[in-house]
Formats: sequence, structure tokens, C-alpha cells
Amino acid sequence: MGRGRQKAKATKQARDMKYYSPSTDYSALERELSHTSSPASKRYSEEPDEPDYSEYEDKYADDDTDTRRIG
Repeated sequence: MGRGRQKAKATKQARDMKYYSPSTDYSALERELSHTSSPASKRYSEEPDEPDYSEYEDKYADDDTDTRRIG
């Protein structure tokens, strides 16, 4: 196949893909969008924002001062 025919075929395929419009199931889309409580959104809302590291906290640490000196 020559370059001209190959390019024309590629152009035709690209045009077909660009303007291809599959049929849309609007009732399924409406059901999906109107469904408010999904297991995924519930799972993320129950998790705390930050993990609790209090069991690893040094009970003798001085919280107000930093012992390291920069200089």
C-alpha cells in the first residue's frame, strides 16, 4: 500500500473515531448520579484525617522547646 493510501486510511479512521458518538443510556446515568450513599464515600468519611500516634509519643519529651541547635 502506498503512502497516500495509507495516510488516507489513517485520516478516515481518525475522523471516524473523532465523530463517533455511542448511544447514551440516560436512565442509567440518572440512577448513578442520584444515588447518594455509596460504600466508597462512606468508607472515606469514617476514616480520621490524621492517624493517632499517641501510643508512640515520648512521655518525657519537652513539647515547647527544640533541643537541636542550628548554627
